[in-house]
Formats: sequence, C-alpha cells, structure tokens
Amino acid sequence: MNVLLSTTYFGPIQWYQKLYRAEEVWIEQHESFLKQTYRNRCIIATTQGTQALTVPVERTGTSLIKDIRISDHGNWRHLHWNALQSAYGDSPFFMYYEDDIRPFFERRWDYLLDFNEAIREKLCELLDIQPHVSYTSTFQLQPSTIHYPPSTIHYPPSTIDFRSAIQPKHPAPDSDFEPRRYYQVYEVKHGFLPNLSIVDLLFNMGPEAIFYL
Repeated sequence: MNVLLSTTYFGPIQWYQKLYRAEEVWIEQHESFLKQTYRNRCIIATTQGTQALTVPVERTGTSLIKDIRISDHGNWRHLHWNALQSAYGDSPFFMYYEDDIRPFFERRWDYLLDFNEAIREKLCELLDIQPHVSYTSTFQLQPSTIHYPPSTIHYPPSTIDFRSAIQPKHPAPDSDFEPRRYYQVYEVKHGFLPNLSIVDLLFNMGPEAIFYL
C-alpha cells in the first residue's frame, strides 16, 4: 500500500499506522493550511479527559502548509510541555522518553512543516520504524502523478489519499484501522480513549508500541 498524508503535530496512532505499514509514503507540503486539524494539533489524555494541544501559527500572504510559520504567541511551548508532564508523568515510560521529547519545546522552529517533520523523525526512531518518505512538489486533488525531482513518480493503483480522511472531527471511514485497547493511565476513570496522539501509546506502552501499529 502507498499513502499520501498531510503533516501532523505528534499525530494520532492511525497516522503512524499508515506510516509504518505503507511501502511508500508521500507527505503533502503544497496543500492549503486547514484549521482544527492534526496539522498543528494533537489530542492527549488527561485526568479531566481528552485535551487538544494546538501550535499557534502565523497567517501571512500564503497559506501553503510549507510556508506556514509558527507563532510564539501565548508561551505555548511551555504550556504544551507542562501538559504532557502532567498527563503522562505517572505513565510507565514517560521518564524513559522525556529527554527525547523535551527538546521540541525548548528550541524554536520557524516553519510548522519542518517542526512536524523533526518530530516525526524522532518518533520513528523511538518506535523503531523506518518508513520510506518523500515530499510532494505540487498539489493535486487526486493522487495520480506527483512530480518529484529528478523524475516523475506515478502512483500505483493501491495509493490511498488520507490527507482529508485522518482528522479530529468527522474522520472518513477506514477499514484498515481498528483501534485496539492498550494500557492507559486514566482508563479506569474515562474508559479506553482510542486514536490519541502517538505519544499516548509511546508513554504507556514503550517498546511494545510498535506491536499496536
């Protein structure tokens, strides 16, 4: 299977499942930025239930995802890291991974896509997965042909476009993704919460996280 994905900020388990299982992955960098999506938002579990963490962005002359700049408004880095510490400080593997995750909230990135890709690369390392990832050079409504220097890559018939399908609100049906229960810190209080950010799976299951992808 070959997949076309939008960029994500600590994306959901479903997104990382596609990343892990696909033979070829293309990440879209020429689509228009959309609000209230996983492009700059992740969902975590807290003692109060689910919580959305959103990276503020600057909207300037262009809205292409590759040109979207991160805003420093609201001290969000500090708030996001504190939220992760509060939510997962008692999880089995938070202390094991916190030194790998903390730097993303200490250093500044100019562009959202660069920031998201740095996070993805680190999480792939921690999950021990090695996806074959390329980036689009033009936007197309349907994944038929992508111009990728130095040649043109033609999608095989099995390519699936998940750019609009994997989203927090009104996700498209996905017969290949069946959320499976794993240990969660707050399950006794809230029940099992499916398809949260990949960090929920990582902090709760550690090296076994890959078996849930």
